[in-house]
Amino acid sequence: MKNILIVGAGGQIGSELVPYFRSIYGNSNVVATDINDKSRATLGGDGPFEVLDALNGEEFAQLVKKYKIDTIFNMVALLSATGEKNPQLAWKINMGALINSLEIGRENGCSVFTPSSIGAFGNNTPHDGTPQDTVMRPSTIYGVCKVTGEMLSDYYHSRFGVDTRSVRFPGIISNVTLPGGGTTDYAVEIYYGAIKDKSFICPIPKDVSMDMMYMPDALSAMVQLMEANPDKLVHRNSFNITAMHFTPEEIYAAIKKRIPEFTMTYNIDSVKEAISRSWPNWMDDSCAREEWGWSPKWNIENMTDDMLAVIARKYASKVI
Repeated sequence: MKNILIVGAGGQIGSELVPYFRSIYGNSNVVATDINDKSRATLGGDGPFEVLDALNGEEFAQLVKKYKIDTIFNMVALLSATGEKNPQLAWKINMGALINSLEIGRENGCSVFTPSSIGAFGNNTPHDGTPQDTVMRPSTIYGVCKVTGEMLSDYYHSRFGVDTRSVRFPGIISNVTLPGGGTTDYAVEIYYGAIKDKSFICPIPKDVSMDMMYMPDALSAMVQLMEANPDKLVHRNSFNITAMHFTPEEIYAAIKKRIPEFTMTYNIDSVKEAISRSWPNWMDDSCAREEWGWSPKWNIENMTDDMLAVIARKYASKVI
C-alpha cells in the first residue's frame, strides 16, 4: 500500500485507523474522508482530509484519481442496532458505499478492504467454534449487508481481478471513540460507567457470550491482511478473526477486581438481545492464522488494565 483512501474515516474504527496508517505509511499518503466536515478537526491536521458522501460515485472517483490512490478502505456502515431502526437506509448506505468502492477499485486498479462482521452469521450457524466456511443466514439488515458484501467482493475478485480482502470483525472495544449503535457497544460503555459512575446498566443478558477485540489488534489485523502475500490467501472475503470472548458477567468480574465498588444491573434491550443470541459465542479463526499469520496480542485482562487507565486519565482531565 502506498496511497490509501479511507472512506467513512470519522467512525469508530476509521478515526483510529487514520493516525495508525499515517504513522506507518506517511501523513500525506493517507487520505481521510467523511460525510461530516466536523471530522476535519481531528483527521485533517496531520494529513489530507476531504468531505465525501460515499454514495456519490463521481466525487468518490475524482478523489481516487486526484490522490493516485492504490488502496481503498471502505469503512462506511450503519451498525446492527441502528440499522434495525431504519433497514432501508441501512441497505442504501451500506451497499451504496460498497458498490462504489468496488466499481471505482475496478476502474482504477485499486485494492479494496471492506470489513465484515460476526453479524454476518445467524441462528442456524454453529455458535461454538463457528467455522470459516459455514451457513450464513443473518436475521438483521446489517448482517444481510455484510453477507452480500462478502459475496460481491469475492465476485469482483474472481470476475474482474480486483484485489479484495476482508475480515469478520467481532465487537471492537476502544478507549478513543465511542461506538455508534452496535450490539457489542456495552463492552465499551461498561468501562466508562465504571470510571464515571462506579455503576453500569447492561442491556445484554448476563449469559450471552460474544467475540470481542481490542482496537490495537483490529488495526494491526487490517495491515497484516492487506500486506499479506496474495498467493497464500485461500480465502479473501472474509476471514474470521477474534481475540477473546466473554459474557457481561465475565467483563464485569474483570473490572470489579480492579474497582471493588463497581456495581452492574440489567435492563435488557430486546432488540440487542435477539441480535446477540443469533451471533457466535466464539469463532474459529484458524484460517486467518494459517494464511496470513493472524495472532492477537490483547486479552480481557491486559485490555481491562489499559481501558481503565486511559479512561481514568480522560475523566481526571475532564475530557469526558
